[in-house]
Amino acid sequence: MKPRFWNKGILYLSKKDRVLKSIIASYPNEYLTINSNYFHCLLNSIIGQQISVNAATSIKKRFFSLNKNINPKNVMQINTKSFSKVGLSKQKISYIKNIANFFLENKQFVKNINNYSEIEIEKKLIEIKGIGPWTINMFFIFGLGKSDIFPKGDLGFLKAISISYKEKLPFSENQLKKLYNKWTPYNTIATWYLWRSLDPLPISY
Repeated sequence: MKPRFWNKGILYLSKKDRVLKSIIASYPNEYLTINSNYFHCLLNSIIGQQISVNAATSIKKRFFSLNKNINPKNVMQINTKSFSKVGLSKQKISYIKNIANFFLENKQFVKNINNYSEIEIEKKLIEIKGIGPWTINMFFIFGLGKSDIFPKGDLGFLKAISISYKEKLPFSENQLKKLYNKWTPYNTIATWYLWRSLDPLPISY
């Protein structure tokens, strides 16, 4: 599903930033796809941690073929051997089961998640072992479709900024703050296009 703010946001960013304008023009028919299955979105984020887009896509395909309807209940029943065969580490298997358990025990929170603030959601999700600020940012972008997420801890994002803006890494907090302020309230769109400028496939979680 395409975010409602997308078309308005790309016009805004194209006027504000000539580098982004060029990147946006390179991908005229592409956009961020929101995954309304929050459980799948978080699983995809865990699978995608610290590996390439291509590797993550391959593992996701194998993982979701384990069952026609991957949900929290049946994930708890999948054995470790089956998980390992799709290419998941012991650590990621543990994290996936932690998320499944969270969804089983917090059905009301998940059902009403859009009624909570970003801070409230972050406080709740950070309790799950395996979920940190990066995963939460991915969930805000790809699951909840938030328009103004700036994932400054994402190495791909920082690398894309370095290449596109011809700036050396690492960036100072002041440099990042200037970019955040320049792109707000559409940091999510800027982030997605910068990722897109690096990868052969659009990122999706």
